[in-house]
Amino acid sequence: MKTNVFKLVLISLVFLGLSSCQNKEKEAADKRISELENYVDSLKTVNEDERQANWDLIASDFDRKATEANDALVNLKDEDKTKSQEKLDAAIAKYDEIKVMSQKNSETLKTVTKPSPSQMLRDRLFGAGKIGNDMSFAWVNKDNILKTYDTFFQAYKDNKSNFSREDYDEIKLMYEALDSRKNTVEKEGLSTEDNTKIASIKFKFAPMFKINRIGAKSRENAEAKE
Repeated sequence: MKTNVFKLVLISLVFLGLSSCQNKEKEAADKRISELENYVDSLKTVNEDERQANWDLIASDFDRKATEANDALVNLKDEDKTKSQEKLDAAIAKYDEIKVMSQKNSETLKTVTKPSPSQMLRDRLFGAGKIGNDMSFAWVNKDNILKTYDTFFQAYKDNKSNFSREDYDEIKLMYEALDSRKNTVEKEGLSTEDNTKIASIKFKFAPMFKINRIGAKSRENAEAKE
């Protein structure tokens, strides 16, 4: 009788030990999954620009947390494992949605912000963002017009060998727009000294531009025949 009681007690202790172990494993799994769910939810509160800038780190953290959560399911009972797996799959699905959306936003941003060839040319000759499609030189005044001409002329000389025929047509329009602005600035108090220096730049630029433009057309015509 005592032997049977001892066996029952031993079996009960083993069962309690297994049950306790399983409870701890489930608690550990729940904790890992909860950490993953909270991490994914936190990504929704992060500024889009910050997500883009730190996406490699985000992906690395997510992969680590997802692996830890998945490993925690291995020893769960079938019923617990199924429920936990559903939660894990849902968290991964949320993450994938955020990832896809971030990738789309990134591609859209690249498309929107990528400047056109004409804008790149304007930026190269006058500075980034100075001239738009309207070629307005409203920001040019008697105090900075000499510097504007000089910046344009120096940039032109540095890049003239890289300009295409279309570039030269665009440059001609920009130069004429700047000259038109100069006519206005002269009436607003442009100094004689600055006006003289601008005239010197224009004197050097005109023949150089004419020769370079003809050269670009000849070069492209020759390349087209090859």
